[in-house]
Amino acid sequence: MSAHNQQIGARGEHVAAGWLRNHGMRVLATNWRCRAGEIDIVAQDGSTLVVVEVKTRTSTRFGSPAEAVAGVKLRRLRRLAAAFLAQCPSYFPAVRIDVIAVLLPPGGGALVRHLRSVG
Repeated sequence: MSAHNQQIGARGEHVAAGWLRNHGMRVLATNWRCRAGEIDIVAQDGSTLVVVEVKTRTSTRFGSPAEAVAGVKLRRLRRLAAAFLAQCPSYFPAVRIDVIAVLLPPGGGALVRHLRSVG
């Protein structure tokens, strides 16, 4: 991944974390890693643990950012959620996977779309 794409991704994750906080969620971790991979954001929504995949794009030329999260990626996120829970000292009666799609058009503000319970 190019440095430019990494910067876009980091900006999108920053925007997404702010979005979650502004909507009453508590961000527990960002870029949480284990041997199986990485979770962009781990948050708490009431008593629910939320694993958040952030997808950021500068245009919709190749589709919306959220379209990039399906099948294999969702299965990996489920495994990562289990790995996080295994290491987490807190109890969460529910877990969900969300996607936050961030569109960063040139010269404009960020557009955020939050998709809840995608997998």
